[in-house]
Amino acid sequence: MRADLPPSLRDLLRELERLPGIGPKSAMRIALFLLHQPREATERLLRALLAVLDNVRLCRRCFNYAEGELCAICQDDTRDPTLLCVVEDPMDIPLLEATQFRGRYHVLHGVIAPTEGVGPDDLRIAELLERVKTESPTEVILALSPTTEGEATTVYLARLLRPLGIKVTQLAMGLPIGGALDYADPLTLFRALEGRREI
Repeated sequence: MRADLPPSLRDLLRELERLPGIGPKSAMRIALFLLHQPREATERLLRALLAVLDNVRLCRRCFNYAEGELCAICQDDTRDPTLLCVVEDPMDIPLLEATQFRGRYHVLHGVIAPTEGVGPDDLRIAELLERVKTESPTEVILALSPTTEGEATTVYLARLLRPLGIKVTQLAMGLPIGGALDYADPLTLFRALEGRREI
């Protein structure tokens, strides 16, 4: 951190660098951009950030982001209740939505990763099992990234779900091994979703 900068600017840079994908140069660009904006523009950004902190929570049903009890997808009565797509992160939902998937979602908020101290109890797995029992979908699609952790979580979930008597599928290959959903284009995701297979 440059000592010749004012302390408040150094503090801003330090906070910006904590954001994912933001290094020192990007942090400096963002900080300087904000400094050169009219005060009203920066205040709008600040109000938007505070509104997100005050209003956004997790949907009580699927654990996507919501501003009320339920997210927009869970409130949509036109969605197919027989298809339940399990994802690891809310950021995966827009990617699958781009494929015209019309089922419902369940967000785990991670995958099993023992080396990082993340076990099954740290994820929304108990809530998933309860949902499957109460909502009775006919198919659960495990749409987790094809990483080692994602595959381990898929196998773990399949073992828990199969005894409940529902079809358990996962996305077809076409997504690269070791890749993440957020790097896949909509066509690749569409083909993977269409070519899913039972496990």
